[in-house]
Amino acid sequence: MDVKSAIRTVLNYPVEGVRFRDITTLLQNPQAVRYCINQLYERYEGTNVEGVAVVEARGFVFGSVLAYLLNLPLIPIRKQGKLPGKTVSTQYALEYGKSGLEIHVDAIASGQKILVVDDVVATGGTLSASVELVVKLGGQMHECVAIIELIDLGGREKLAPIPLHSLVTFREDETGEYQTNH
Repeated sequence: MDVKSAIRTVLNYPVEGVRFRDITTLLQNPQAVRYCINQLYERYEGTNVEGVAVVEARGFVFGSVLAYLLNLPLIPIRKQGKLPGKTVSTQYALEYGKSGLEIHVDAIASGQKILVVDDVVATGGTLSASVELVVKLGGQMHECVAIIELIDLGGREKLAPIPLHSLVTFREDETGEYQTNH
């Protein structure tokens, strides 16, 4: 299946010069979603992963189904101020701004092997911050996975030595099949 063609490219969003890879069109395509989930399930079934950490918000979509299929705990990593219990947090830079993430202090057991799931990896800021939170809680990283990897922006290199798996890659100059000016 050509998952890449199900992803819309929105020019100049959220700021001038950015080519935003929009997965909402992928989410509206049940065959594409099923294909992505099946690919992830086949990759992680039978591995030593013991928990699936999901990054707010779109990482929840794929990671929650994957955790269900693998019969593993789902560990939310959320934007600051969204979790009700005691948390640890970290700040990080996005390719077009700054943000912060947090996780409940009791979400991960020491030594627990964790897979971190997000929708897109660009500069690697969000996934690196998520890895930092997992490690702060004593978790061991198995791998990071993203549906989309923007390979020209250096996210894979920033995450090293943590392995990164992605289902679809885009170069910065690719417009994609679907293109709109915001």
